[in-house]
Amino acid sequence: MRVLVATDAWHPQINGVVRSLEYTAREAEHLGAELMFLTPQEFRTVPMPTYNEIRLALATPRMIMRRIEAMQPDFVHIATEGPIGILVRRACIASRRTFTTSYHTKFPEYLSARAPVPERWTYAWLRSFHNAAGGVMVSTGTLERDLAARGFKRLMRWSRGVDADLFRPRPEATLNIPRPAFLFVGRVAVEKNIEAFLGLDLPGSKVVVGGGPALESLKARYPEVHFLGPKEGEDLAQVYAACDVFCFPSRTDTFGIVLLEAMASGLPVAAYPVTGPMDVLEGATEQVGILDEDLRAACLKALELSPAAARRFGERYTWRESARQFLDNVLIAHDIGPIARRYRLRLRRRVASGA
Repeated sequence: MRVLVATDAWHPQINGVVRSLEYTAREAEHLGAELMFLTPQEFRTVPMPTYNEIRLALATPRMIMRRIEAMQPDFVHIATEGPIGILVRRACIASRRTFTTSYHTKFPEYLSARAPVPERWTYAWLRSFHNAAGGVMVSTGTLERDLAARGFKRLMRWSRGVDADLFRPRPEATLNIPRPAFLFVGRVAVEKNIEAFLGLDLPGSKVVVGGGPALESLKARYPEVHFLGPKEGEDLAQVYAACDVFCFPSRTDTFGIVLLEAMASGLPVAAYPVTGPMDVLEGATEQVGILDEDLRAACLKALELSPAAARRFGERYTWRESARQFLDNVLIAHDIGPIARRYRLRLRRRVASGA
């Protein structure tokens, strides 16, 4: 089973989309599937206006069609709505190939925060883009209901996971800063609402991990905050484990993988009661986070919560289950012939055998 994933989000970007796709590809191998990627690394690129870290591919329809034909995928999934996603969608429609998409980012809200573009215009374009797919994967129930109300069709649930072996409590971890330490991990950009965290009057220290277009200006405005820059892997895991509370000020994230990484590391969560945090914490049998419109109060209350309970909750989310959901969605959307039905049967057998 070979799935071509078209994505405009790829290295050197560090974000939830890239991490989701990488972990899904790794776990898909254990389920008998191969994910192949069509990314900006294969083309000349230009920086995205106002966001130089993101590179936009300068591809043509012919270039995209040739690559699809060379890869010979059984199925196609479009992860983003950028230049590559648009051209792969066009190629699939032209060749009458069924494809799936995923909705990772509240792009209308992000765009309106940067430019005077009404959200309803962007949602109308996104609705047209995704409704041509055989299935649209979304990460949470709240997002699914919101998009359904906006006219999006054939919505399918695709949750996320966490590497609980990497992200774990580490009693020896330290940053040598005053405690308690309140942590934010993510893009340092206006859409993350990070200043709602930076401006809080909190004891101890505030720590920010991540890069982005607002990094230098915020470092100058908040000299007391510890800005550590982008981190990955073991370095990132050490920072999580050296802090006490994870503060998530975003109001526009569709999920928030960093929430799972934080809890797996033993950090209770403080966030607004919005899509993403509400869905991630849904079903918790122990209190592992505080959701409150008063973000300062949420941070202080989160200090009183059990790190062990946060760890137990984070371990519930696995990338293996996330990959299974992804592959099953791909097959359901394509379940119109013997090929898709055969792959679905193989997937069920592998899951049943504990592969």
